[in-house]
Amino acid sequence: MPLGRIGATFRDAIVGTLEGVGDVVGTTIEVTRSNSVNALRGVSDIGTEASSVLMDGVSGVVQGAIQVGSDVGSSAKGAAIGTILGFGEIATVTVGTLSDTVRAAIKGTSEVGGDVAEAGRGAAEGAISTTKQLSISLEDAAAGIAQGAIQAAYEVGSDLVITARSVVKGTAVGAHEAGSDVLTAVRESARGLIKGTSEVGGDLAGVARNTVEGAIEGAESIGVKAEDAASAAATGAVDAASDISSAAGRTVRDAVTGTIGGVRVIVKAPFKDGE
Repeated sequence: MPLGRIGATFRDAIVGTLEGVGDVVGTTIEVTRSNSVNALRGVSDIGTEASSVLMDGVSGVVQGAIQVGSDVGSSAKGAAIGTILGFGEIATVTVGTLSDTVRAAIKGTSEVGGDVAEAGRGAAEGAISTTKQLSISLEDAAAGIAQGAIQAAYEVGSDLVITARSVVKGTAVGAHEAGSDVLTAVRESARGLIKGTSEVGGDLAGVARNTVEGAIEGAESIGVKAEDAASAAATGAVDAASDISSAAGRTVRDAVTGTIGGVRVIVKAPFKDGE
């Protein structure tokens, strides 16, 4: 996804602002929000052109932040929040908007050799944190963000397992920041990660196990009980895999059953007949 004119404008704006700034997230949010509003006001057909403007802009911001040595995760988080809020001033933000934002952060980071997993974590954290003020369903947002992140990681040749771990962690933290139900966000993120992995033919067992590990790490960082987060992630993963096929359900259930990261995991998902 080479940068176009919009992306270059966003990149230059952030490069000229971030150098020497302490508050990377706050600064990136404001720069990205204002530039998003200006860019979208110049779009003739908001319905068909907005998504490409959004993705090019996020990619430009992340690449600019990396250029000046800014933290990838913080930059991606700020870029996601700023872009989504700016988009919301001009048009209606949908789950697709959130997913596109995270995808753009991952792809933009990959193009300059940055840490894709960290970009995914930060962008997921930022995107999910906006859901309450935008009145978007937490369940749909978490699943859509996760699915989009896996698709983007696959397209750039990044490790899906590591991406899954980072994205669910970011989702847990973002939901906590928004005052939303962390366990619901974790469960639905796991569903999206498994669905996305299945669509690209990835390692379901590896993604499922690492999703649980990421949920545990995220929960511990925000004071949520690790056992509850592990159960929510495992439940979402098994439920999504069972929707794919009985074989996939068994594979994922086996991967998340037992003790992971020192935490006893209890799967509460209903199983289909024959499992």
